[in-house]
Amino acid sequence: MVYVSITGLRLKSPIYALPFWWHAIPSMIQAKTAPGIISADGRKINGVQHTLSVWTSKEAMRAYLLSGAHQRAMANFSSMATGYAFGFLAQQPPVWDEVHALWLAADPARGTAPADKVMPAPLDPCEDDATAPREGHG
Repeated sequence: MVYVSITGLRLKSPIYALPFWWHAIPSMIQAKTAPGIISADGRKINGVQHTLSVWTSKEAMRAYLLSGAHQRAMANFSSMATGYAFGFLAQQPPVWDEVHALWLAADPARGTAPADKVMPAPLDPCEDDATAPREGHG
């Protein structure tokens, strides 16, 4: 099993593009070199900036989440974008064609999750299982 984290963010306005990338690029560099990372990538799909990262464990993902560039990015997120992230255990990570649909299906407001995935409730970085599912925090 691997631990998969999917994030989807929409900028509140185009004026936030530069500050967003100021945080996103160092966060992705950090992810790609973090202990326990298997893969990390980002893409824009239907106007949503997505990240897909695959980890050896939830603990490895949390160590990344709460440190360095990513921690600083999370502190600035609510001023620039809306969105959420979620994580789940999987036999195999999803392919990019599935990411946006999984993100839409994992709407934390409805508490839904794709039926074919082993997935905990949407995650909160201040809680036990953390990747910021709330709008305005991520």
